[in-house]
Amino acid sequence: MAKKKQQAAELPLVAIDLGSSGVRAMSASRVGADMLHILAVEQSNKFPCTERGVVVQSSNAGFMIGEVLRLMANRLQLPDLPTAFVVLGGRSMQIVPVFSKRDLVHKREIPQRLLEEMEEECKTKIETHNPGVAVLGLVPAYFKLDGVEQEEAPVLTQRAELVEAHYVAFVAHKEVETQIQKSFDQAGKSIEKTFVRPEALLSAFVASDGLEILQQGCAVLDMGAQTTTLSVFKGTEYLYNKVVPQGGYHITRVLEQSGISLTMAEKLKCQFGYASPAQVEKNLKLKVPASPDVVEGGILHISSEELSRTIFIKLEEILKPLFEALNSFGDRIRTLYITGGASMLQGMQDYLQQKTTLQVIYGSHDTLVDDTTDPEFLEPRYSALVGALILGADYRDEHRNLPVKAPGIFERLQRQTEIIFTDQS
Repeated sequence: MAKKKQQAAELPLVAIDLGSSGVRAMSASRVGADMLHILAVEQSNKFPCTERGVVVQSSNAGFMIGEVLRLMANRLQLPDLPTAFVVLGGRSMQIVPVFSKRDLVHKREIPQRLLEEMEEECKTKIETHNPGVAVLGLVPAYFKLDGVEQEEAPVLTQRAELVEAHYVAFVAHKEVETQIQKSFDQAGKSIEKTFVRPEALLSAFVASDGLEILQQGCAVLDMGAQTTTLSVFKGTEYLYNKVVPQGGYHITRVLEQSGISLTMAEKLKCQFGYASPAQVEKNLKLKVPASPDVVEGGILHISSEELSRTIFIKLEEILKPLFEALNSFGDRIRTLYITGGASMLQGMQDYLQQKTTLQVIYGSHDTLVDDTTDPEFLEPRYSALVGALILGADYRDEHRNLPVKAPGIFERLQRQTEIIFTDQS
C-alpha cells in the first residue's frame, strides 16, 4: 500500500530569511486566529552566502538551510522539517502592475481555482515577455466584478460574468529565484511558498497596528546591512519600491577607512555613533587601537562628534534618493515605519523625523506573539520572519489539503520521468 503523503498543515509554521549575516529560521504555532506562539529560532552564519539580498554561494546557503532546519527539528523533537516559507528580496527587485481578465459568458459563481489560474497567468505573462526576470511575488491590488471594483478577492458566493484580477508583481533578476531554489535543492528541503520582504514586513506591522494606517498611507524603510529598501503603500496599492545597494555594513566600511579594524568600526558605530553629530550630547574623546595595516601597536584619537559626522555623511548619501521619493508621496501617506538592523543606530528616529513630514515609528510585531515569547524575538530583525509566518498561516488556510512538496530537484526529475513515459505510451 502506498504511503500517505504528509500534509503541510500537520507541520509547524516555519519561515527562513537569508541575509548578509547568515541564515535565520523561525518556527511557530497558532494561538487562536490572529496570534503566534514562537516555538524556536535558529541561526547559522558559518559561511558567506549572500550579497545585497542575492545568494551567491548556493552550496553554502544550502548547508546552512539544512543545518538550521535540523537543529530546529531536534529542538522541537520532530524527525524532520522538510519545508519552509521563504522571505525574498534583492537589489534588483522592482514592482510591475499586471492584470488578468476572464469572460465567464454567463453570470456564475467564482471558484478559487479560477482565481489561482488568473494569478498564474499574470506570472507567466511577465516571465514570458521578460525571460531574464522572475516574479518573486504577486500581491492583489484590487478586483473588478462586472466593472465594479472591490479590494478583497471574490468569495465563492459572489457571482459575475466578467472578472478582472489586478496585481502588483515583485520582479527581480532570475538569479534571485534560481539561486534560492538551488540552495533548497542542495539542502534536500522544499519551499512551501515564497513571500517578498516588503509584503512580509507590511503584514506584520499592519496586523499589529491596524488597517487604518494602511488606509491613510504608509511607507516602510527597511535598513539592512547591505541593502536599504523603501516601499510605499496606500490601501491595497503598492505605489513604489526601490532598493539602494548599500546599508549599515557600508557605513562601517567608511569608519574603517579612518585606520581602525572593521570589527572596531562596527563596535564604535553601535556604542558611540549617532545618525547626526547634532545629536551628540557629550563629545567623548575615544582612544582606539589602530589597524595593524596602518600603525603596528598604534593608537588613534577619535571623538564621538567626528564619528557621528562620518556616519551622517554616508547616511545622507544612502538615503538621498529615498528621501526624494518620500517627499513626492508626502501628500498621500502619513506614517513611515523603520526597521532592520541599521535602523537601530542611535538617533535614527529623530533624524528621519527631521528629514520628512511623516510620523516616524519603529515597526513592531509584539502584539502578534503571545506573552511567553522571549523579548529578544520582538526586535526588528525578526519582523520579516513573523510577517512571513502570518502570511504562511493564511496560505495554509487557503490550501488545507496540500501535501508537503518534494525538493525542487526531485519535482523536476518526476516531471521528466512522467514526460518520458507519456511519450512512450
